[in-house]
Amino acid sequence: MRGACAVAGVTALVVVGAVVPGVASAATVADGSGGRPDLSRFYTQKIKWTACKGETASAAEASGGTKDVRCGHVSVPLDYAKPAAGTVDVAMIRMKSSASGKPRGSLLLNFGGPGGPGVSALAGSQKEFGFLSKGYDVVSFDPRGVGQSEPVSCGDAEQDTDAMSGDADDPAAVLDGLRRIAEQCKAESGPVLPHMGTVNVSRDLDVMRQALGDRKLNYLGFSYGTRLGAVYAAQFPRKVGRMVLDGVDTLTEPVAEQSLATAEGRQTALDNFLAWCTGNAGCVFGTDARSARRGMVRLIDDMDRMPLRSLDGQEFTGQDVVGVLSQALYSRQAWPALSQALGALLADGDPRALIRMSGGLADASVPGRAAAGAAGDEMPADNMEAALMAVNCADDPDRPDAARIEKEVGRLQEEFDEASPVFGKSMLMPVLLCFGRPAGTSYIRDDVRDLKTPDLLLVGTRGDPATPYRWTEETAKRLGPKAVVLDNKGDGHTGYLGSTCVQDKVDGFLLYGETPKTGSSCAAE
Repeated sequence: MRGACAVAGVTALVVVGAVVPGVASAATVADGSGGRPDLSRFYTQKIKWTACKGETASAAEASGGTKDVRCGHVSVPLDYAKPAAGTVDVAMIRMKSSASGKPRGSLLLNFGGPGGPGVSALAGSQKEFGFLSKGYDVVSFDPRGVGQSEPVSCGDAEQDTDAMSGDADDPAAVLDGLRRIAEQCKAESGPVLPHMGTVNVSRDLDVMRQALGDRKLNYLGFSYGTRLGAVYAAQFPRKVGRMVLDGVDTLTEPVAEQSLATAEGRQTALDNFLAWCTGNAGCVFGTDARSARRGMVRLIDDMDRMPLRSLDGQEFTGQDVVGVLSQALYSRQAWPALSQALGALLADGDPRALIRMSGGLADASVPGRAAAGAAGDEMPADNMEAALMAVNCADDPDRPDAARIEKEVGRLQEEFDEASPVFGKSMLMPVLLCFGRPAGTSYIRDDVRDLKTPDLLLVGTRGDPATPYRWTEETAKRLGPKAVVLDNKGDGHTGYLGSTCVQDKVDGFLLYGETPKTGSSCAAE
């Protein structure tokens, strides 16, 4: 579930379960007697690369210039079962290879979320992925419903979400709020909303692979991007090239279990941060870590009861503090700035440093990519959250009905509060927001297993606050013997941009085909 997230659901209206081994079969012409739909026009398109515009160009200029960066798009079916029913234009970006000879093809990146835009992320992080451009054209994209690819939105539904967060003792009010949110998301998002979900995005990925002229998909996925990569490998096993999954997501746990695990992971990361802070001179929470944990809970509760209010009437609440913590804890590099910002809030009642951190971190799923995401082209302010809601619920077949919510919402709130007194309240919302949505696909949970692909490199980080290390082990076992695990013993969400050792091993695998031995690890840095 990665990225600072919330969730809403939709149905995945695709043909699932059938392996599509290649372009010829994937683009089969329907014969009128039950054959596959004709997708040939999507598999024969070419990408027209042009200069990037707007904020994407600005982010590219700030990161490394626009000389070798170009933007384009591919057209994909809105509904793969009915390709004549409409299309979605998927925005793409390419950082041209710096290789002196011919590159080995393209390397597609997904930065996570779900809901994270890849176009602005790659535009703003050229230096971080420059070494990979020695062998590949490095490419990313905004998945359907995200960023510049017909973004979904729930309008001002966040107000209902905020109001509901304190209503666990009033199930009727919770249900009423959930119904309002569902209707508003439907009204604001347009036709793409019922066709979100990883199974659809995976098929979009194969259209991109063909349009790029690649026989195999070379891929680096972070966080949620690992789920996308695993689904692609199950749908198109013979089209898998070199694939790395970093910050491995679960393929089996329902949204409720994912949210609970994320709450626990963030609480552990917060406890580690407070232990670090109290071990340094000048920590605003003092020198005792246990007292600091109590002080953090008290701070958030007090600010929820009495928010700070700016001159223009804007409020800054305890849940706003929780939002900043959720983002900042993804990277240990952010801890000193977080400590200073919390110090300004507690000592002087000044939230400005925390607010600046929130804008700069911008729902970072991957360390180092936050500023790029914040610099994305104009889109609905809630697009990341709305897309995350749509995808996570579309990927989960479980749906709580009204009777179950009325009976269990109070118990669930207690369970989440016990898992994390700081993050429990916010992480319960992803569970509730799937209420009333069409049933999601069971394909990921039931069929993404025992893959017949080349080696897949999975990177798990021991101190990851969003994707616990056990998910790496569980997913590797599920995917089968072709899944090779690299154990990163450090902290932070994902390993590639936070560990020189991880980066070296991933680069070696992607560029030179050097697969780490089973049991390989990287020490904390």
